[in-house]
Amino acid sequence: MNNADIRAEARDLLRGSWGLLVLVWLIKGGIASLTSAGRGYGSIASLILTGLLDLGIAGIFLQLHRRQGFNLEDMFSGFKDFSRALVAQLLISIYVFLWSLLLIVPGIIAAISYSMTFFILRENPDLEAQEAMRQSQALMNGHKTEFFMLMLSFFGWALLSLLTFGVGFLFLSSYMEMSKAIFYQRIKGGY
Repeated sequence: MNNADIRAEARDLLRGSWGLLVLVWLIKGGIASLTSAGRGYGSIASLILTGLLDLGIAGIFLQLHRRQGFNLEDMFSGFKDFSRALVAQLLISIYVFLWSLLLIVPGIIAAISYSMTFFILRENPDLEAQEAMRQSQALMNGHKTEFFMLMLSFFGWALLSLLTFGVGFLFLSSYMEMSKAIFYQRIKGGY
């Protein structure tokens, strides 16, 4: 897969949606800030809400890939699928944490292996969270390095985003997530 082609397609698919997507990331960041502000219970709430919002955001980017519009409320569609989103987020967090205890690299590999879980959950409403994670692992088998290189290709943009005191990340997050959705669609076709 050519990373330049994926990034070009992502920019094309995002045309006209940047402003609304900035709101999506601002809302997600605001919710994360509010829930992580408290001790103990705040971090639990943050963990719960992350999976719910990630499922909704995965749906938004799949809709954009299909050239369908989306509404701001779509980011909360994960709440309709509470148990699967929660179980997926909890299991991914636990597995990545446990693999990271060995060393950082196994933790990164685990995170990459499970990176397509929320796309799979969104497209398969009857699939259990654990099965979606297994499918993500199988889907990423042989594609982890490609995915890592795709994400690494945004490093320069991340540095520029830091120079804007983080404002650039509101745009970079959409760019990266759209590229991730395109990557998912491409490997899914060959899976």
